[in-house]
Amino acid sequence: MLPISTELLATALVAGLTGLIWVPVILNRLAEMGPWTALKNPQPDVRPDADWAYRLANAHRNALENLAIFAPLAIIVHVLQTGDAMTAAASMIFLASRAAHVVIYAFGIPLLRTIAFFIGFLCQGAMLLRVLGLA
Repeated sequence: MLPISTELLATALVAGLTGLIWVPVILNRLAEMGPWTALKNPQPDVRPDADWAYRLANAHRNALENLAIFAPLAIIVHVLQTGDAMTAAASMIFLASRAAHVVIYAFGIPLLRTIAFFIGFLCQGAMLLRVLGLA
């Protein structure tokens, strides 16, 4: 197996995290609606009774949106072989910020949620600057 760059490892872990966020949301939906209603047809406009499940569903959408930005940047850094300690750190900090964002969002802590989001945004910016050759 070829060694994986830190940027691609972080991308894979963020994708895995993003893929797992929906599991508690679906389990809650099964508990609230019953299996038949929950599984017959998606009803995304039906708000869960549990506030945490509603917030976690929002966190999942936010994670998808941010993965769509981060992943191409990390892949481009890898393909161009411009990764270094800065891009590796930005990638791992992005992963940590996204994990923190999910937990903080689920618990409904607004200010910390924004801080976690902004840290991830800064990491995306660092990756973009590297891709553009400006950092």
